[in-house]
Amino acid sequence: MTLPHEAETAAPESGPERSPAGPGGAGSASRRSPQGAERTAAAPSDAENRSAPEETPRRAPGPAEATTPGEATTTKADPAKPAKPAAGVRRGRKAFWLALALLATLLLLALVSAGTGAYRIPTADVLASAQHRLGLGGAPLDRVGESVLWNVRLPRVVLALLVGASLGCAGALMQGVFGNPLAEPGVIGISAGAAVGAVAAIGLGLSFFGNWTITVCAFVAGLITVSSVYLLSRNGGKTEVVTLILTGIAVNAFAGALIGLFVFFADSGQVNQITFWQLGSLAQATWPKVLAVLPCAVAGLLVAPFYARRLDLLSLGERPARHLGIDVERLRLALILVVALLTAAAVAVAGVITFIGLLVPHLLRMANGPGHRFLVPGSALAGAVVLVAGDLAARTLAQPAELPLGVLTALIGSPFFFWLLRRTRRKQGGWA
Repeated sequence: MTLPHEAETAAPESGPERSPAGPGGAGSASRRSPQGAERTAAAPSDAENRSAPEETPRRAPGPAEATTPGEATTTKADPAKPAKPAAGVRRGRKAFWLALALLATLLLLALVSAGTGAYRIPTADVLASAQHRLGLGGAPLDRVGESVLWNVRLPRVVLALLVGASLGCAGALMQGVFGNPLAEPGVIGISAGAAVGAVAAIGLGLSFFGNWTITVCAFVAGLITVSSVYLLSRNGGKTEVVTLILTGIAVNAFAGALIGLFVFFADSGQVNQITFWQLGSLAQATWPKVLAVLPCAVAGLLVAPFYARRLDLLSLGERPARHLGIDVERLRLALILVVALLTAAAVAVAGVITFIGLLVPHLLRMANGPGHRFLVPGSALAGAVVLVAGDLAARTLAQPAELPLGVLTALIGSPFFFWLLRRTRRKQGGWA
């Protein structure tokens, strides 16, 4: 039995054991090890010596904290490092400089191509002749030089520009419409189908539209081809990459059979023209051909950029695009018409030139991202650059002979397409 005065006497002795922070804490700490006493004594002093500015960098401030004046004074900003612009601003600047570089390259290639050939014309003389024709001074060339420059070289350069821009823009639109990176007018048979229409017009001697007959026939055949490929490659509301490629192979084979049939029944003059369509070339470029393809190419190139925003929404998927107010079927139908118009215009004057629409959009996507606001007009500009450079190489690599332009683009584009197939398969982990 414990007396009251004994309980009062024992309380101070048991208090430190239960609560080290009590008045007798020092006595209990003295009975611990020296290391424990040092840690116990140092803990409160460290907590008291910590200041708020030292704790602030150790935690990430929230959105509301970063905007308060008090917190702003505690954040240590490095004045030597300027603030980074937003991602959209950086991408816009990059797109601007890339477009400027492509335009400068195109102008330089056009000048070089206009002066390069069997009859050499210096670049300064090309500029002087162009200034003289435009009434801005300059001086004309001699009679042979003027004829070569304005009747042979410049029609070919302008035609290469229009055809390359049409094929590049058509490739970007095709990849946006089908929602996969392997779509291209040549790969899925649109170019071959348009060539069948042009070859049929040649073999049958059609002339019901005058100079526009071949263009109209190529347009109708290209439209039928792209519609068939689109319908046959859809399965379960989406287009599979493998189905698209296999359908394109079948369409190309069928178109090749039809072209061979027309060659079998054609005479020697028609056979030469049909061979021109199969190989692809700009050797027969004239100003009337430029004027024949100009309305179709310009119409398609002007209309295509207006669908850039809707293509960005379509890339999210059909269902999200519909929820955002996009009529997917109407959009695809309109873009299929634009693609057929651009491809038919190119095939009608240059024959089958493949892989431009596949290679160019991918290079721009790697350089500036997948946004269609820059991708669609940028593909037109880059396609013109690639085809003007390709035509210059076709004319100069095997002088005095000339390589077919379609053969040259296929030699360069086929390895790129093979690499793209393997890259896509590796990223997806297989086709299954």
